[in-house]
Amino acid sequence: MTSAQPTVSPLRQRMIDDMRMRQLAPKTQANYVRIVREFARYIGRSPDTATVEDLRTYQLHLVDHGT
Repeated sequence: MTSAQPTVSPLRQRMIDDMRMRQLAPKTQANYVRIVREFARYIGRSPDTATVEDLRTYQLHLVDHGT
């Protein structure tokens, strides 16, 4: 029987591997993945295509919304 496990993009797998190498706690890893997912949703595309301006705009968005 095959697992119904979702496939992980190469970018996300790289991020997970890097966090494991840095020995980040599982909760920290989950939070980082969540934050990157929210950023990707905000810009409407993959985070590996983000520009410096996208990051700046997102930071302003977070400040405007009390983060």
